[in-house]
Amino acid sequence: MDFMLSTTDLCKNFKGQMAVNHVSIGVQRNSVYGLLGPNGAGKSTLLKMLTGILHPSSGSITFDGHPWQRNDLRNIGALIEMPPLYENLTAYENLKVRTTLLGLPDSHIHEVLETVNLTNTGRKKAGQFSLGMKQRLGIAIALVNTPQLLILDEPTNGLDPLGIGELRELIRSFPQKGITVILSSHILSEVQQIADHVGIIVNGTLGFEGSIQSEDNLEALFMDVIRKYGKEV
Repeated sequence: MDFMLSTTDLCKNFKGQMAVNHVSIGVQRNSVYGLLGPNGAGKSTLLKMLTGILHPSSGSITFDGHPWQRNDLRNIGALIEMPPLYENLTAYENLKVRTTLLGLPDSHIHEVLETVNLTNTGRKKAGQFSLGMKQRLGIAIALVNTPQLLILDEPTNGLDPLGIGELRELIRSFPQKGITVILSSHILSEVQQIADHVGIIVNGTLGFEGSIQSEDNLEALFMDVIRKYGKEV
């Protein structure tokens, strides 16, 4: 199996509380991996360890065939929680800040604006964008370093059906461009339409991992895992 990223017995302990408990996942290259779980299950904590925001208490992370190291962040893009936008700047200017920091050419800006369909926003400031446009700009910022792995934490939160549909199409297009995606969500129907494989995490424990088909009853599977591994959720 060709894994872009995998974890082995990954743990994160906060003052005696095990937020992530011996989680071992495998994310296949050029696929969309859906990380599912109720609120507070440990999804964001896991993603923050994959992006270096948090340091694991124990266990290991393997990226592109070698032990994860901080240098790998050059090949990882992430949108965790709210997009990091300068609301008084345009979409182009927001990306210009990022490319300047990373020492990248301006050509990357035009490419990612086209990818996320924000080429026609002109002088409009990011603070005037709809929530869906802000999410797409956040993804553009995460894409500007041409990552091999894109990590999205609850990217459809608060979006209307049109925004969700646009984002779904965008995410589904990434594997064809050589970008592997990890997507966390608690919206099962959304993940079922986007993901090739899912991992279900409950109370910090990975209760299921496997591929899913459109005809699979993901809701029944999800509830089974919660009943097996859940306390009060």
